Parts: sequence; structure tokens; C-alpha cells
Amino acid sequence: MLYLDAATLAFATTALLLVYGRNYEAWQVAVFGGAASAAGSATQLLLLRWALASGQPWMRRFAPSRDRVQAALAKFPSASFLALTLARATPLPDAPLKIVAAVVGYPIYLYGLATFLGSIPYYWALALLGRAFKFPWWVLGAAAALFVVGIGVDALRRRRKAA
Repeated sequence: MLYLDAATLAFATTALLLVYGRNYEAWQVAVFGGAASAAGSATQLLLLRWALASGQPWMRRFAPSRDRVQAALAKFPSASFLALTLARATPLPDAPLKIVAAVVGYPIYLYGLATFLGSIPYYWALALLGRAFKFPWWVLGAAAALFVVGIGVDALRRRRKAA
């Protein structure tokens, strides 16, 4: 599941890690979950790179706008290995760095390695938290749903502001 989550929108990662923490040792969640997530993130980067380079008209709606790419490049001029690792080690979104990495052609294997190394401490901590508190499924599902709703509300707000 972590592979699919990371390869798509990655909205359920935290909930999945909290659940996995109930059933597995924290180191197992960190290492194996980190590997699955890194592989998914590398796949997503590969797809994003293809979308950005694609001349297909139907791909334009999936690729980020030129303005977003330019804003990401202005904010994050280089997608270095350390920056990618540190971004993954926190709960903060790493999408701006991912866009920069796709635009500059950052090597997929280095991106995957940085994602893997950064996810280990973060995933370990979430697995420990999941084991300690054993959150009910409905709480985790509600949190994931709120996250998706928040993304939708933010998108609508931006669309209205632009219009």
C-alpha cells in the first residue's frame, strides 16, 4: 500500500504507518515501509518527468502548470540530495522539491535513495506512535478524509481567486 500511496497522491501515508506500527516492529516499518515508499516516490518522479516532457495535449492537465514549475524553481533552485533527504524526514510536503527534481532531471536512483534515507527516522517515529496509542480505524480514516477534503477546498479557493 505504501508503494501505491507514494506513487500517487500520498495522502494516506501517515495513517498507514500508524496502522503498521500496531502490527510490526518500528524498525521493520521504517526499513521496509521506507523502501516501498521510496520506490513509489521514484515511480512518481519518473511519471512527473514524463508528464513535464510530454507533448501530448491530454497530459497537460496532469502536468503542473508552468507557473508552478517556475515558482518551485525560484523557491528551491537546486534539488540536492541532502535537501531531498531532509524534506522526506519531516511531515512537510516535498512536492516543490519533487517538481524541481523532475525539471532538472535529477537521477531517479539518487532521488529514491534520498527518499528512503529520509523516510527511515520519520516512519520509525510514526510506527512507535501507532504502537503506543493504537488509534481506531475510524479516526485514521477520518483524518485521511479531512486531508483530502482540505486539498479540495484549497484547490477550489485558488480557482476562485484566479477567476
